[in-house]
Amino acid sequence: MLRGMIFNIMKYSIHDGPGIRTTVFFKGCPLNCQWCHNPEGQEFGQELMYRLDKCIACGHCRKVCPSGAVVFTMGKLVYIRERCQACGECSKVCHAGARELVAKQMSVSQVMTEIEKDSIFYEESGGGVTFSGGEALMQTDFLLQILKECRKREIHTAVETCGFVKLDSLKRIRDYVDLFLYDLKLMDSRKHQDTTGVPNEVILSNLRWLVESHPQVIVRVAIIPGINDDGVNLQQIGEFVASLKRVPEIHCLPYHKAGVNKYQRLGLEYCLSDLQSPDAERMAQIAGKLEQFGLNVKIGG
Repeated sequence: MLRGMIFNIMKYSIHDGPGIRTTVFFKGCPLNCQWCHNPEGQEFGQELMYRLDKCIACGHCRKVCPSGAVVFTMGKLVYIRERCQACGECSKVCHAGARELVAKQMSVSQVMTEIEKDSIFYEESGGGVTFSGGEALMQTDFLLQILKECRKREIHTAVETCGFVKLDSLKRIRDYVDLFLYDLKLMDSRKHQDTTGVPNEVILSNLRWLVESHPQVIVRVAIIPGINDDGVNLQQIGEFVASLKRVPEIHCLPYHKAGVNKYQRLGLEYCLSDLQSPDAERMAQIAGKLEQFGLNVKIGG
């Protein structure tokens, strides 16, 4: 039975496509964006989130841990993440909710059961389901089967993608997707690699192909102050999107700090801790800059 790694299924989403939606988050991403608000979606494998603020030091986790990742040191309970195998045994006995596995393996039918629970909201609002991540196309076979099931049930589908994927993967799912939400970050390939871990040539090439071969594509630009909101990058984004064969709508999404606490729970360092969200005035300026290229620009998603 085909199974996939899912780290969240969010109900009643209104920012990931039209209407009220269910957003399914796939684990695994080829990018490592410095500002990522879903760090738990970057690695494909299982991970453990540890919330020190919830830990009551009962010691039950230490008793069941098979790898010795939890020890008592100088009267304190200490979690040694380097030893952790993310087996989840500790989360089963952690009644305080301090330890939990990030994701779970799900079958196509299990995901569809969750999606169909809110069918009435999709019908009344013109909504549907959005597949996000991470990067959903890291699990193309699994994604394709779910998309086919949604098509049978006439559920509107959207796929959010970073674009750094094999073109063949896009071709395989194209006919089963109603809307693509395509992320565009930086036009300078070197800067793109410095801040996301990968160059952008494949991303730009795939976007050109997708716009030419699919009728519904929205370009989404997360505005990260000091990284991609400078005049040069905005100019280049405007020129590139306007040059596409069929000019898509473009959404500007203001940076937010909603995922910062997740880094600590995963034992990771967040390198942009001092970054602040752009205010409404700044977002309006950016939208105005892009509108100069004849683009249909929306602030927010």
